[in-house]
Amino acid sequence: AGMEGSGDASPAGADWRLALWTLCSVLLPVLITAWCSFQRSRRQLLIRDIFRKSKHDWHYTDLFGSPSYCCVCTQHILRGAFCSCCGLRVCEPCLKKADRRFLCKEIMMRGTAGAPSSMPHHWIRGNVPLCSCCMVCKQQCGTQPKLCDYRCVWCQYTVHDECMVDCLRTEDCTFGEFKDLIIPPYYLSAINQMRKEKRTCYEKVIPYCSKHWMPVMVLANTRSGNNMGEVFLGENPVQVFDLSKIAPAKALQLCTWLPCNAVRVLVCGGDGTVGWVLDAIDEMKIKGQERYIPQVAVLPLGTGNDLSNTLGWGAGYAGEVPVEQILRNVMEADGIKLDRWKVQVTNKGYYNLRKPKVFTMNNYFSVGPDALMALNFHAHREKTPSLFSSRIINKAVYFFYGTKDCLVQECKDLNKKVELELDGERIELPNLEGIIVLNIGYWGGGCRLWEGMGDEPYPLARHDDGLLEVVGVHGSFHCAQIQVKLANPVRLGQAHTVRLILKSSKMPMQVDGEPWAQGPCTVTITHKTHALMLYHSGEQTDDDDASSLSE
Repeated sequence: AGMEGSGDASPAGADWRLALWTLCSVLLPVLITAWCSFQRSRRQLLIRDIFRKSKHDWHYTDLFGSPSYCCVCTQHILRGAFCSCCGLRVCEPCLKKADRRFLCKEIMMRGTAGAPSSMPHHWIRGNVPLCSCCMVCKQQCGTQPKLCDYRCVWCQYTVHDECMVDCLRTEDCTFGEFKDLIIPPYYLSAINQMRKEKRTCYEKVIPYCSKHWMPVMVLANTRSGNNMGEVFLGENPVQVFDLSKIAPAKALQLCTWLPCNAVRVLVCGGDGTVGWVLDAIDEMKIKGQERYIPQVAVLPLGTGNDLSNTLGWGAGYAGEVPVEQILRNVMEADGIKLDRWKVQVTNKGYYNLRKPKVFTMNNYFSVGPDALMALNFHAHREKTPSLFSSRIINKAVYFFYGTKDCLVQECKDLNKKVELELDGERIELPNLEGIIVLNIGYWGGGCRLWEGMGDEPYPLARHDDGLLEVVGVHGSFHCAQIQVKLANPVRLGQAHTVRLILKSSKMPMQVDGEPWAQGPCTVTITHKTHALMLYHSGEQTDDDDASSLSE
């Protein structure tokens, strides 16, 4: 009987042990995962707190694009934080120490008596650009696999560790090749002091008095493209502003501290970012600051980039051109004018109680299949923005929606739903699915829509003649044929004023890639103003475009 009792107890004990081990094997990974998640969240909060309070412009990256070494512990690092202003790179554990130890690039000198006209180099050790040469011995720097050598964040000169002597640490910085583009901190300090004293004679302040001084400001949208905006910010010797942290209107107020009609602005982003900056410049005109208005160049980081293509800056930037060459191109670019248009959309009905919607157009307005593709793309991107970080993926999504519309034809019989007037004259419309009103030569990511196949003697489209080109398309498939030069658009005419009346139903519309679904309305497009732009002839993509832009 005793043996039977012990035999009954043994299986029960084994079952309890098995249950205990099973519970531990399930709970332990869960507890470890929860602990790691808590620590990660705590660490991210600490990092964000340092970023928020710091004078450095820190950004975190999971993978540096080139061999990097921590400026504090000197160890090789794959991920960590970097300052887009002075170029410091640091591992996560050393971030707080680096933030306290190293000064960032100053925009304005503080605590200086009088009006200084020079400043010493600002040396940063390690992570020097590849293929840079020592200013002392003229040999290559940064060749050793460790934290070594120095770089000045202003003049971009580099020096070997062994060539760095005390005189170089206190030597005045010349600002290097781009001295005519840089706004020295001592200049802003002097102007600030003069403003406090209510003096306005800036002509004697260096480098205001230099006839070659052409200050350049960089306004970068770091959310455009594959984070190329962040890369460009970190490699730039001139003054830069991150548009995710400061509005263009506020950044452009720096122009009022600079010589009249001398400032150039390089906008890094898509056509939407360029429009945002041009709107801020229009605000300067309203404030009476017209004499301080800068000329605008474009570094294309968006998806379509039709405006930058029209102005000769190319269809897209992926880091293939060095920052130094881009700044040289900005220096050498020619000033031109760009027409800007007012698009007023007045809804029918409601006894005119609703205010009309007003847009500013730089590129084009459309109703029909291309606006439908933009609307579908926009709705998809709003749901899952993380999927749309690549220009190739964006264009693939556009292609998908264009193929879908070829089968569904949601915009058919547009000619029965709208009336079109060009300069007050009614236009008889053929069978169409879309109408596109153009201000610039390029459309749809690099297609010269007005010229089509180029086999017919039509005048080239210009962006400075006060005229709009109006074309029609038969559908998405027709748009695709035009883009590969297998078909011509339906040219409806040129006009100074365009009026389009949507009589019934709801149709997709867009202005410069910003789409919406619109019910019955009247759309009126009239000339608004001119923008001062910079044209770069080196990136010409169409042989006959040069003649269209020659002044």
